[in-house]
Amino acid sequence: MTQTIAPRVRMLVLLFLAVTGALLAGAGPASAHAALTGSDPAQGVVVDKAPTQVSLTFSETVSMNDDSLRVLDPKGARVDTGKPSGISGTTYAVQLHSGLPDGTYTVTYQVVSADSHPVAGAYTFSIGSPSKTSVSVSDQEAGGGVVGGLYGFGRYVSYAGFIVLVGGAAFVLACWQRGTGVRALQRLVVSGWLAMTAATLFLLLLRGSYTTSGKVGDVFDLDLLGEVLQTKTGAALVSRLLLLAAAALFIAVLFGAYDKREGDEKRDLTFGLAIGGTVVAAGLAASWAMAEHASTGLQPGIAMPVDVLHLLAVATWLGGLTALLVALYRAPADRPVETSAARRFSRLAFSSVLVVVATGTYQSWRQLGSWSALTDTRYGQLLLVKIGLVALLVGIAWISRRWTARLADTTTEEAVRTSAPEKERVAASAGAGDTAKQASGDTEVGSASTEADSGSAEAGPGSTEAGPGSTEAGPGSTERAAQLARQQAAVDATRQKRLRDSDPRRFGLRRSVLAEAGVAVVVLAVTTVLTSTEPGRTEQDAAKATRSSSSAADSASGALTLDMSFDTGGTDGKGVVSVDLDPARTGANEMHVYVTRPNGRAFDVPEVKVAFTLEAKSIGPLPVAPDHIATGHWSANGVQIPMAGEWEIAVTVRTSDIDQVTVSKNAQIG
Repeated sequence: MTQTIAPRVRMLVLLFLAVTGALLAGAGPASAHAALTGSDPAQGVVVDKAPTQVSLTFSETVSMNDDSLRVLDPKGARVDTGKPSGISGTTYAVQLHSGLPDGTYTVTYQVVSADSHPVAGAYTFSIGSPSKTSVSVSDQEAGGGVVGGLYGFGRYVSYAGFIVLVGGAAFVLACWQRGTGVRALQRLVVSGWLAMTAATLFLLLLRGSYTTSGKVGDVFDLDLLGEVLQTKTGAALVSRLLLLAAAALFIAVLFGAYDKREGDEKRDLTFGLAIGGTVVAAGLAASWAMAEHASTGLQPGIAMPVDVLHLLAVATWLGGLTALLVALYRAPADRPVETSAARRFSRLAFSSVLVVVATGTYQSWRQLGSWSALTDTRYGQLLLVKIGLVALLVGIAWISRRWTARLADTTTEEAVRTSAPEKERVAASAGAGDTAKQASGDTEVGSASTEADSGSAEAGPGSTEAGPGSTEAGPGSTERAAQLARQQAAVDATRQKRLRDSDPRRFGLRRSVLAEAGVAVVVLAVTTVLTSTEPGRTEQDAAKATRSSSSAADSASGALTLDMSFDTGGTDGKGVVSVDLDPARTGANEMHVYVTRPNGRAFDVPEVKVAFTLEAKSIGPLPVAPDHIATGHWSANGVQIPMAGEWEIAVTVRTSDIDQVTVSKNAQIG
């Protein structure tokens, strides 16, 4: 009873940790994916005279080129001098041409954050008074398009290759050393190496276009490739290729010389391969940790080693699972995977899951920062999906452990049951063989005597020729017997494999491991998307910074600002609408309406309407239809407020032909 309860308790603990571990939140600034935290001029502000420069402040250091920061006039012409430069810390500026006319100007930026991901965005400001603009930057997103899709595919293949390479080698070396002679496992590990190598070269070529223009034609631009090689990401990709060369030598020894060693030599080589393989695998994992999320923000000195452990544990678990699946389905009849190997992997996988949960908890704490980030940000939503998939994967793994235990119990019982009869059979066979050999010997002696006597009456040469003839018959009979023995052994092995595969316990294990592998493929896909998604903490910080800068600009001019969240209920129906009223007094006012997504980015919706109501005096609603100025920006001049009082300001937002909602707030005007 105790043995049955213990695995269930461990399983419940793992499920609990997997579901709740990533929900921890804490204080402290963690960045990954740079976020725009400030600008001068600020978003939406109207300045009296043309500024001499535009400056942007990010949450972390970024990399720029001549086209990273651009300022466009209402007609879309560029009015900056190019070549942005760093002013101080994380603030960067670009100079503007002198004598700019009044109107609405658009600032666009596309930079590469310290964690290697491209970040893009845009906002508007006005000189003198707002105007219409022909510039369209709706939902500007870096790393999109065909090149972005290809880059994401390359990342997925590189992760998959790493998992198969490291996990497959770990399974062979730690769980089933006889597997070094199995062709299916050899092909699996080599295919992992080939996939990772090809994907790394692919990413190196795509990197320049991915972080700049996004054009397919720039993939083979040697100038861009030279710039990439000088970046942190380029150095990481090159170091990964060098480590893959060392991994090729490891594979050659593992599936070559290792299988031919015996005894002490094999034990020594096992130790050497284990140390060397661990160093190479850790180096490959570090090529991600030192160039992406873990290398920036809060506690990078701790985050990078934790990230390496996380990747190694994931590879050992999921890659070993893939190797076990191949061994169960493709191992030859003369070298089947033993139950003991499955049990050793079960223990190894359990330890790996513990490491994955512990390191994943820490990583989630760094990237989320608040409970609301789990549901209000894309990163948090993807993380919830991943947690659910990992919990499902752990549940299936528990079923596999049970099948492994049942299979082991069956094997032990059969061994005990058949050991005594087998010994008696072998002894009886040995006795019968001795008796037959002795009888055969006596017969041969008698036959030889008879032939000798007969031969003595014949001529000498005839007797001499008979000897060689009888000698030639011996090797032919031996070769034929050996061939028949091999054929019989193959038939017996095939029959034995068929019987073994028909065992319901082994069939159940194969089926559960196959289900694990299927879920693991989905987990890997979600993880690949997650690593290229802006973390929840940074996304929320960027949204707060955008709202704060807008509020600060409005406060300086005496304007009233109201922020209202909305949800039309349709697809892509959530956002925030901000209404700025200047000077928020009786008489004529200037009104600006901004619509943003939950992550703070400009959101172009089909229609925005505003209405003012003073219920205390039964005035209104007074409708206002603002003009669309730029992406996510509407404006109206001469908005008349007839008298002071607490006015209700209602905004109707329509996000599709049928999805719309009205939100409102009260504010003192006048």
